[in-house]
Parts: sequence; C-alpha cells; structure tokens
Amino acid sequence: MNFVAALNDAAAKNLQTLEEQIRGAIAEDSFIYEACAPLIRGGKRLRPMLFLLCANAKEILPHERTMPLATALELIHTASLVHDDIIDTSKKRRGVETANSKYGAQIAVLVGDYLFAKAFQLVAENDYGAEVSTVLSKLVKNLCVGEIMQDRSLFVVPTMSEYYTRINLKTAIFLSSCCRLGAIVSAMNERDVENLTAYGSGLGLAFQIIDDLLDFFGDEKITGKPHGGDLKSGVITLPVIRALATSDDASELKELVTRGKVTTADIDTAIKIIHATDAVDYCRTRAEAHIESARINLPLTLKTSVSLALEQIADFVVDRTR
Repeated sequence: MNFVAALNDAAAKNLQTLEEQIRGAIAEDSFIYEACAPLIRGGKRLRPMLFLLCANAKEILPHERTMPLATALELIHTASLVHDDIIDTSKKRRGVETANSKYGAQIAVLVGDYLFAKAFQLVAENDYGAEVSTVLSKLVKNLCVGEIMQDRSLFVVPTMSEYYTRINLKTAIFLSSCCRLGAIVSAMNERDVENLTAYGSGLGLAFQIIDDLLDFFGDEKITGKPHGGDLKSGVITLPVIRALATSDDASELKELVTRGKVTTADIDTAIKIIHATDAVDYCRTRAEAHIESARINLPLTLKTSVSLALEQIADFVVDRTR
C-alpha cells in the first residue's frame, strides 16, 4: 500500500506543503542539504502526517500554526536516522550511501546535531509553548535512552520485557508524541489527547515489529537495506527471540547471534532457522494485536475523514513492505 493513498485530500495537500517546508528548513546550507537530501527525499513522512491529521482532526488549522512543528518532527526523525547509521556503521539507507559512509562519522554527527538544533529552532520561533517543548524534549531524551540501551546490550539476547522497553523508547514514543502534539495544538480535551497518544503508541509498537520482520524477510530492492542488518550490528529482535524459544536449532542460533561477529553466511543460516519456526506468524500476530489496540483508542469525536485516514494508516503499518 502506498502511504499517501491512506490520506484524505486535505492531508495530501498538507504533504505537498510539508515537502516544501522540509527542503526550505535545510536549504540555508548547501552542504547540509546535500548530506541530508537522500534521507529527505525517501521518507514516508509518517510522523509529521500523524501530527497534521491529529492537529486538523476537529477543524482545519492554518499552515502557519501546524507546518513548523510538522517540519520539526521530520527533522528530528532524520537526525535520529543519521545518528543510527553512525552507531550501526551502516553503509546504505533507502538504497543510497549514508552520510557517515560518504563523509565520515565526525561530519555525520554534526549533521545530525544540526538537524536536532534546527528542529528546536523552528519550535522556539513559532511560540508553541512549554507543553509542546516538554513533549519534544522528552521525545529526544527517550530516543537517546533507547539507543544507549540498545548499544549496551549488543549481541545479548533480550527478555521480552527488555525488547518491548527498547522499541517503546526508540519508536512507539515517537509516534505517540506526534499524535499527542497534534491533539495539543488542536486544543482537544484531556481524554482525547490521551486516547490519541495511546493510538500512536500501539501504532509505533506494531511499526517496529514489522520493521524487525522486514530486516530479515523484506525485499532488499524495496527496503533499500541488506537482510540481517540488525543482526550484523548485534541487535537481537523479536523474530530471533521467538525462534530461540521454539526452534530445535535454538542453541545454534543463540551461538550465532551472540558471538560478536556475524557474517553474511551466518545471516543466511539465521534466516533459515527463523523461517522454520512460527516466528513470522508470531510477530505478525503481535503487530496486529497492537494495531487493534490502536484502533480501539481512536476518539469518537474526530472528523470522519481523519478517523478514516488514521484507520488506513494502521492498515498501512501492518501491510507495508518497506
């Protein structure tokens, strides 16, 4: 499913304006623009679009009120990807060379820092208030905590609780924050704010679980990343956790994923072991349960068009191929 197809006409028009705002935000420096261009061109815009849908869920707000914050959210996401690629020593992202591969880790760190700073500059200049700034600050803090947690446990099999804590910090809180910010900007009542936040959380958990599946079984031409990138970096995700709990070859798989150096042949072996178990169906079932939880939390007070778009985005998350 094309993500844009999950949006109503108003949201699609917002997307066009958003693209212009994102390009404009980094255009002040030609080198920064060049370094970020592959990431900026290839994104799904899930995070800012969730914000925009929630912000316009009761009445259409002027672009001057919504676009700076939507742009800031995408810049924060892009910054986190730049830093993730440095930590994972990734060579490619979305089928093109990463900033750290092209320019080196030192420059890439500064590019990511620039994007974070630019995001908060946009928020400060447009007077969103303390509540919005607090949500964004906590969001970036949690992204960092999740990354630190992950980096300190490379090549270690996490418990289910540890896995969920990590994906909550790295993904679910981001999507829930986007929904929460939209609800805040549109001045919703407290119950609707909390319900939309819960919708975003369920969406985020499902998104990351499907992402973990795609890392092993996605079409590399579509995802733009080689199979087993997480495993090669030492990040052990839900498909492996489930296979370790059910496979007759669990001891071989555990030795492979915890040895500290994973080869392409090791990844091929891991994929075969995982595929021989119910891990794929198990992960999809868990993702679908989180999506159902997200749907249940959608407030009844939203405009019909917005509710439909958020429902369709939920479908997109579990059906996506990249």
